[in-house]
Amino acid sequence: MATDAATTATRRTPLSRDRILTAAVALADKEGIEALSMRRIGHALGVEAMSLYNHVANKEDILDGMFDVIIGEIDMVTAGSDWRAIIRARAMSAREVLVRHPWAPSVIQSRTTISYAAMKYFEATLAVLFEAGFSEEITHHAIHTLGSRVLGFTQELFDMESAAPAAEEEMMNRLTPEDFPNAVRMLAEITHDKGSVVGNGCDDKVEFEFGLDLVLDGLDQLLQNADA
Repeated sequence: MATDAATTATRRTPLSRDRILTAAVALADKEGIEALSMRRIGHALGVEAMSLYNHVANKEDILDGMFDVIIGEIDMVTAGSDWRAIIRARAMSAREVLVRHPWAPSVIQSRTTISYAAMKYFEATLAVLFEAGFSEEITHHAIHTLGSRVLGFTQELFDMESAAPAAEEEMMNRLTPEDFPNAVRMLAEITHDKGSVVGNGCDDKVEFEFGLDLVLDGLDQLLQNADA
């Protein structure tokens, strides 16, 4: 009887995009991203799969929304004046979120567009680095290095090579100076060596070398400290 009552209450709760995304995340957490389907999500919500289409376009739209849910769980630490402590705390929070949702890295890597929520996350990180005094070039490298460290892979965060031109144009149109002043500032200054770009993004030889040198420099400093 308790189960029936819970199912009835679920069905009576108005369906919404947020409820659909919450159910999708819960299903992926429990059974893996492979188990995700419109039918399974509908079943979890006590509705027919067709009802979902009043709030989401398709499964890809749900995956985009699930990524936004993940971004929203990251603790965007702002307290203090130490840029390193702030960035470290945010990175550790992001790692905890991805550990909690082990399916998330594969979904993030498969996205071909950057959502508003993701762009605001990057904008907030750029703001901390710029306020600390880093140049546009170093900030650009730092974003790639931090991203690969947190997410656990070194390829471009978003597979823009497979994105439709309209989707890429829409993403760039979102980068207004009013909403994303730091992203616009960085993009206006950075350049890429076309001969070393991997795919259609920024994750090229330069970014790989930058991250590698940071690791080697850090190890060298530890060695010097040990010998002191």
